[in-house]
Amino acid sequence: MIEAGREMAADPGGGADPLVMGVRDRWDAHGLQGEPWPFMAICSVARLHQLLKKALDDELKALDLTRTGYFLLTALALTTRGSARLSTLGRFLMMHPTTVKLTVDQLEAAGLVGRTRHPRDRRAILVEITPAGRERVNEVGAALEAPGSAFAPFGGMHRELFEALQPARLAAGDVEPVQRAD
Repeated sequence: MIEAGREMAADPGGGADPLVMGVRDRWDAHGLQGEPWPFMAICSVARLHQLLKKALDDELKALDLTRTGYFLLTALALTTRGSARLSTLGRFLMMHPTTVKLTVDQLEAAGLVGRTRHPRDRRAILVEITPAGRERVNEVGAALEAPGSAFAPFGGMHRELFEALQPARLAAGDVEPVQRAD
């Protein structure tokens, strides 16, 4: 058995991926069936996910915002009227209703969102981004693009990364095909 951090660890300056180094060679040698690519792809995406989350969390902490709060605020900023139902936000962001409600509570206490009754459905509550919330979204955007940010090592490859992931998301049924608009 391979001990984590030992046999598969790479020279820190060598640039080899410590998680998958040698996997292709060992796959057949250890009698594993099929190809190693599904394992390697899943591990690579999982590791990238963790790295991106940490970089985002580092930037958001300085702006007194959680990742969930950032996603919710940005989603509201992108809506036509700057507002949406709690249930719509939950579906769009793939968040549990309780998480949406608690996040809205935090954002409301910070003055970044407000709640109003839906004009046509008295049972529904709309969450609306405030001018301060819109400003916070802009601050996050600037921070994520700043040369010294936690995202700086990605060297502006955000669009390329997004476009590279789209075929996999499409295959998984997560997105619909869209035409590239340059």
